[in-house]
Amino acid sequence: MAKRFIGIVAALSIFAACDQPATKETTKPDVLRSHLDTTVSPNDDFFDYANGGWIKNNPIPADETNWGIGELVQKELYDRLLKINDEALKKNSKSGADQRIGDFWYSAMDTASIEKNGIAPLQPELDAIAKMATKEDVMAQTARMHDYGAEVFYTEGVSQDPKRSDVQAYFMMQGGLGLPNRDYYFNTDARTVKIRGLYPQFIATIFKLMGVAEMEANKKAAAILKLETELAKASRKLEDLRDPYTNYNKYAIAQLRSLAPGVDWPKHLAQMGVKHVDSVIVGQPEFYRALDKVIAGTDMQTLKDYMTFMLINTYAEYLSKPFADANFEFYSKAIRGAQEQHPRWRRALDAEEAAIGEELGKLFVKEYFDTKAKNRYEQMVENVRDAYKARIEKLDWMTDSTKQKAISKLKAITKKVGYPDKWKDFSDMTIDRGPLVLNMMRSSVWWSNYEMNKLGKPVDRTEWSMTPQTYNAYYNESNNEIVLPAAMMTVPGYRDEELDDALVYGYVAASTVGHEITHGFDDQGRKFDAQGNLRGWWSAEDTVQFMKRADLLVRQFNAIVPQDTMHINGKATLGENLADLGGILIGLDAFKQTEAYKKGEKIAGLTQLQRFFLGYSLGWMMAERPERIATQLLTDVHSPAKYRINGPFPNVPEFYEAFGIKPGDKMYLADSLRVYLW
Repeated sequence: MAKRFIGIVAALSIFAACDQPATKETTKPDVLRSHLDTTVSPNDDFFDYANGGWIKNNPIPADETNWGIGELVQKELYDRLLKINDEALKKNSKSGADQRIGDFWYSAMDTASIEKNGIAPLQPELDAIAKMATKEDVMAQTARMHDYGAEVFYTEGVSQDPKRSDVQAYFMMQGGLGLPNRDYYFNTDARTVKIRGLYPQFIATIFKLMGVAEMEANKKAAAILKLETELAKASRKLEDLRDPYTNYNKYAIAQLRSLAPGVDWPKHLAQMGVKHVDSVIVGQPEFYRALDKVIAGTDMQTLKDYMTFMLINTYAEYLSKPFADANFEFYSKAIRGAQEQHPRWRRALDAEEAAIGEELGKLFVKEYFDTKAKNRYEQMVENVRDAYKARIEKLDWMTDSTKQKAISKLKAITKKVGYPDKWKDFSDMTIDRGPLVLNMMRSSVWWSNYEMNKLGKPVDRTEWSMTPQTYNAYYNESNNEIVLPAAMMTVPGYRDEELDDALVYGYVAASTVGHEITHGFDDQGRKFDAQGNLRGWWSAEDTVQFMKRADLLVRQFNAIVPQDTMHINGKATLGENLADLGGILIGLDAFKQTEAYKKGEKIAGLTQLQRFFLGYSLGWMMAERPERIATQLLTDVHSPAKYRINGPFPNVPEFYEAFGIKPGDKMYLADSLRVYLW
């Protein structure tokens, strides 16, 4: 999984080359020292020490649920994207990328029309739902709604077959819930109970905005909550969704009726656009058994109401203000703690990113990320790869046979840096200056068709799943690749020559490059071979040794209580926690090969080792609202930002050396309790 939470962000400047010496003279303050809170001891709370100075002076804005390094970079990206949109709008082109970008921007910013139209653009789809008379009609409408992005009842899509990475497969997974995940329907902590109580009120609000009387709206909301609760009962927990074996269940299409006999699956999948395959992969078979009973046992009016609500809820933020406000009040304010909505221009840019982000990306990199920068970070990947190879060779717990296979997989990892070599063609996507919600629906249909058309065709391993202007990165186990968008290699407000190697290796080599490479060897990534196939290649002895060490990290994180009485889920976050720890170790090893480390000169009074750890911490400089943290603990496989630092650092020997950590310090961990894996 990716290093940071996904956001639509990008870079002002690109880092220095890996071996470029630190600049000694600059008019700007040292970015690492200026963020310190020296009233906090690094021995007791390293996150607060490293980032507390900045956090104290930069409160979270009312329209944000968190505020930190990503948002600083994001502000700069938005300025660039605004410029791209403004220029496209002025050109008033009749075709091509400028037409799509300019017309989308016009549509998204035309608030007068959006308010005047209200819910009217969705009326044809609302009418289609209202006309349903049979359960066959329900499944036909389900297929139609999935096509334009309203994933009623379940989730599905196209991806590489985990056991045959050269084949595109069709997946069917659990889904259909209006709350963030199944735990929101059952957990008994006060925060979750409150949200669960607000949910039917939100559903009723949507119906009342459509003109339904209050009593009837409340009745509909109660029935919808009951339906969703039945789906939630059959849904797997977050940690259980991470196992690639238990979530891989292949069924011939003709055999799906044995799983859910109430649905004509061959007909339904044909309506979905599934073709060129005779089997599908069902992630959670027990969910589809329950879904079959829910559809068969629910009255037609409730099914209509559920589908109506899911349609409007999917597109509420693109409709008139009453619908957008209701959506914000529940999902952004009640669940995640935001106090105000983002301004219209920002919501417009976010919508555009979802619809035609790669179209924007092509223009973005042309102006803001050149081939020199691309080559620079490709070389950093190789430096980190070399460091990882050396670390694997020295492991005392892994057998030689598994070591050689691990090194072969490491060598085979493909790197994608900056931007794609081949861009998607959006020429047949219809974008005009009409209702924004219709542009969003048409773009969703385009993306659905794009994915479905992969079935029966060779896998395109050159494709990117993120845009260049995304402040994120990822490891794809089926391709055995790491993908590092241009936006990832940035420190806002600083030029290349103003960033020293220690900072760069902590911020990029450790927290991004090393992190993503380590995902190929985390508790789930290690189950895929060098060709990206789900296949065992570890000896039984090595598997036992790996899990013994990984379980120690699970216990460490299980003990952390970031919010209220809520603990981090050590099993659900294990992959990310392993990648954090591995990335730090590998990035540090790579940094030790640089001239900057070998010279050992202090910068701004900080040693090279200290700057490395502070550079890594800069990547997690983030204040988070309590509501956001609580939501993250239930729904996210990433630990909260603070524990991406305070969690792994006590397992790194050089951390103790850099800051003089001693027994009795809160950051101290007894040697017998530390994780020694990579």
